[in-house]
Amino acid sequence: MFYYIEGKVALIEQGLCVIDCAGVGYACHTSQHTIAQVKTGEHARLYTFLHVREDVFDLYGFTEQEELNCFKLLIGVSGVGPKAALAILSIAPPSQLALSIITGDERLLTQAPGIGKKIAQRIVLELRDKMSKEQMETAKGGAPIMEMPRAGGSAVNHTQEAIAALMVLGYAQSEALQALEGLKLEEYADTEAIIRACLKRMAMG
Repeated sequence: MFYYIEGKVALIEQGLCVIDCAGVGYACHTSQHTIAQVKTGEHARLYTFLHVREDVFDLYGFTEQEELNCFKLLIGVSGVGPKAALAILSIAPPSQLALSIITGDERLLTQAPGIGKKIAQRIVLELRDKMSKEQMETAKGGAPIMEMPRAGGSAVNHTQEAIAALMVLGYAQSEALQALEGLKLEEYADTEAIIRACLKRMAMG
């Protein structure tokens, strides 16, 4: 229903940002990551998701599309609702969360309030499985495919991990490959730095 809402930040509370758009205040539930990037009285754009269930009609908004994509993926995991998803998104930026899912780093996810080891394991397993299936669909279309990194594997393939993490953030494998093209990977300290560089390139068009 809403792709994004743009206007002046009228109010910021714990887990909530109100955007004044043409005289209407839209209350958007959000993460601490997004709240840290907005200021009361300043202009902001939040990419939104409308959550409708029985008598629930809540709007969620994020400053980055990658964070919105992460939110959608998380609430698609069985047992993870919007509140839990916001708690997870509040502990680290999207690039770091995506990498933790791809590499099977459950410890990062369990730092979020209310997220135990079992839920963290379920998130990792379900999302890695989802990414694997999407890669198989890509392969059927004739595009190149890269094997998903193995959780806890000793060998580190930064390119492989970066592509998989970008897919968690909502990008197609072809878009990830294009963003990586021409990057001097040896200049980046780790996979997360490569992911941030790719996101920057894609944001610049």
